Amino acid sequence: MILKNVEKKEKNTAAFAVESDAAEFEKAVNDAYRKSRSSISIPGFRKGKAPRAVIEGMYGREVFYQDAMDELAPEAYEFGLKESELNVVGAPAIENVEVTDARTVCFTFAVSLYPEVTLGQYKGLEAIRLSTEVSDAEVEEELNKARKRGARMLDIDDREARMGDTADIDFDGYLDGERFDGGKAEGYKLELGSNSFVPGFEEQVAGMKVGEEKEIGITFPADYTPELAGKDVVFKVKLNSLTMPELPELDDEFAKDVSEFDTLEEYKADIRAKLVKEKTDKADAAFRSAVMHQAAENITADIPAVMVDEKVEETLRNYASQFGMNDRKASLEDLCRMMGVNDEILEKSIRPGAEFQVKNDLLLQAVMDAEELDDNDEAFAEYVERVSTEVGATADQLRQYFGEDYMRNEFKKELATKLIVDSAVAKPFESEKEAEAE
Repeated sequence: MILKNVEKKEKNTAAFAVESDAAEFEKAVNDAYRKSRSSISIPGFRKGKAPRAVIEGMYGREVFYQDAMDELAPEAYEFGLKESELNVVGAPAIENVEVTDARTVCFTFAVSLYPEVTLGQYKGLEAIRLSTEVSDAEVEEELNKARKRGARMLDIDDREARMGDTADIDFDGYLDGERFDGGKAEGYKLELGSNSFVPGFEEQVAGMKVGEEKEIGITFPADYTPELAGKDVVFKVKLNSLTMPELPELDDEFAKDVSEFDTLEEYKADIRAKLVKEKTDKADAAFRSAVMHQAAENITADIPAVMVDEKVEETLRNYASQFGMNDRKASLEDLCRMMGVNDEILEKSIRPGAEFQVKNDLLLQAVMDAEELDDNDEAFAEYVERVSTEVGATADQLRQYFGEDYMRNEFKKELATKLIVDSAVAKPFESEKEAEAE
């Protein structure tokens, strides 16, 4: 085979032509004949025994050309890729195939190229960092949650229902005098004040006594299900029983019951420490995400559409695999249909994430090329050990499954990410809403 020409085009695309010699094409044609002859019937010959020349004489000299070209195409592409030294992304397209008079075959392949990346600012970026301070009120809130979990429920029959009580009710809903679907239940337990029912309902149950029946009128919200949105309905409600929580006292005995600590102060200190860690993890993740998005947006690159399309497909297939849909032969359209992913979800939710992932990969590769990162064997071995522990495998299993080159490249990506994030500067902020807006 020979590489005939390489032509780079706009938007990181290129084309190259590869021509086989006559002997290679003849071998491919003969191989195609051998594979196909068992299914060909020719008068005067047993099925599968007709000579190639006879078959070609009856059906034409080109009868095996397509199968031969299909066999040669992958080999021709790999040859051209190696000889041209192009850095290709995505699958190629065959622009043209031509069999010459000399019985050679020439393939022209169209490919997308890995884009040239110009780094923008990636060191010393600024981003808002969430506060990790924990207030006394937040600790008290966690204590109250623990008290509610340990509460003893008391039956109430000597007073009206109040917010905070749990009401056991039967209800039956009517729209324009007719029952509507989903509007009827018996023995439904509703915590008054939990805002788990339609707005206005719980407030009207409050004030009822056990055994009482009452009609409650409400208006469904405008964003409710279409058949009920904005509609006035009436519920016939009966209060079957009423309970209220009796919360345990906040003392050392309570701390011993719900934790491994002997005193309430030790338990509160542990709650505070856990909240600080939770906030720190959240702040770290948000800060890192904001910094990496900035750095990725700062690169300049003409990104081929195929790179984003492949990342979209990878995202969808990974998502599908979580639901047991692991058939790699399933088309993307079939996966979207099975998962209920329409064009709007694809374009507004999945594609933007895929675009960022592609930009982030380009960013990290460019930083890896620009910086002298210390990826010595000792540090790399520690990285492999850590990752293997996280995924529940041994280091050897990880190396065998992914390969040394892939693992080392992932390690360098981690180093590049650390370099970008560690150099970033945290900005002060007034509220978490301000941070989320960033």
